[in-house]
Amino acid sequence: METEVEVTKMSSKGQIVLPKRIRAKLKIKEGTLFALKATGRVILLKRIDNPILKEDLEELEEARKAWSEIEAGNSHKLSKNAFLKELATW
Repeated sequence: METEVEVTKMSSKGQIVLPKRIRAKLKIKEGTLFALKATGRVILLKRIDNPILKEDLEELEEARKAWSEIEAGNSHKLSKNAFLKELATW
């Protein structure tokens, strides 16, 4: 599981470049659609198919709730194995 953080910056036109390694890994090409949701200082970005599906919106809302919990200090740590086991259920 990759945990390295990529850094990018916004242009004067409000554009943000997704690093090449991320685009390649997620097979993102020109014209790919994304759903965005802002919560606090976090921007959630999810690649979507056209048209946007109800499931896409639900996943964004779940991620927003999770970040709210983390920012409020209501999160807990899992061991690597416990995390991978929970991740497999997603």
